[in-house]
Amino acid sequence: MSLPEHLSPEDNLMNPTVSVVMPVYNVEAYVAEAIDSVLAQTFTDFELIVVDDGGSDRSMEIVRGYEDPRLRIVVQANRGLAGARNSGILEARGGYIALLDSDDRWLPEKLALHVIHLDHNPEIGVSFSPSRFIDRDGRPMRLVQTPKLDGIEAEDIFCRNPVGNGSAPVIRRAALETVAFPNPEEPARVCYFDESLRQSEDIEMWLRLSVAGGVRFAGIEPALTEYRVNGGGLSSQVVRQYQSWEQVVARLTGYAAEFAGTHVSRARAYQLRYLARRAVQLGDPGMALALLREAMASNRRPLLEEPVKTMVTVVAALAGRIIGPDRFARLAALAVGGRLVA
Repeated sequence: MSLPEHLSPEDNLMNPTVSVVMPVYNVEAYVAEAIDSVLAQTFTDFELIVVDDGGSDRSMEIVRGYEDPRLRIVVQANRGLAGARNSGILEARGGYIALLDSDDRWLPEKLALHVIHLDHNPEIGVSFSPSRFIDRDGRPMRLVQTPKLDGIEAEDIFCRNPVGNGSAPVIRRAALETVAFPNPEEPARVCYFDESLRQSEDIEMWLRLSVAGGVRFAGIEPALTEYRVNGGGLSSQVVRQYQSWEQVVARLTGYAAEFAGTHVSRARAYQLRYLARRAVQLGDPGMALALLREAMASNRRPLLEEPVKTMVTVVAALAGRIIGPDRFARLAALAVGGRLVA
């Protein structure tokens, strides 16, 4: 798909169908891959808004090396991922907003298929696709996200987050406007993502769109996003991620207390199970087992609904405890073509 015949190149730049928003902060190793994947799209009626979020490496030098007229740069002091996305959305001219984190990549058909999906289904506000995982060097891993694609309810988003990551969705601008709010510290600044969150900003937004905005989510079958998994890290990251998730629950309770009360124990169990798998990846099987105990204490639905995945998590944590985290990490890498991630 290319530029519609009735549009001139100048019209295309001023009124693109899709605005791609890409925050950039200290990603010099990956940003060229992300930009190249956008410029290689078979659908060409887009603008690419790169938001310089105040990093200190060569990322923006690399960005400025591109001469494509569809690429625009927004410069700001560091606001974090949510704030950078908001700045990009505020600059966007397109009716559809596509998000791409600057360490991820898209397949060439990504935008074309989402535009078709949204154009032919006006009741859908968020179109997403599954993601396949790549390692830090961009090599495919033997892991592909397989989320629910149809009949998605708000509780599906809360408990299992079928969107998966921030590089997967393409969103109607009109849907975003249903949940826009003024920044509490800068009332003149419109926000979409919650800038007070430095983690879990994605799931907070998807929940607010679904629960408060009544926006419909639907997926399409191909895995069109390549989500980069950077190995290594600290177990303290798991703790911070859980704390941020609980902040999301607190915000949800503030505007949808009955919904939160009904579904929070199941959602918490799934979140703790996910974090247990992250703990195994990070080489801390003791923490993984503790998180699994907390998950089962919260709600046993993950064991009943996804028994294989839950038991694999248990076995992985126990194996790590028995054979040692370093040896287990090597075995896991051989098993999945990378690191255990989901």
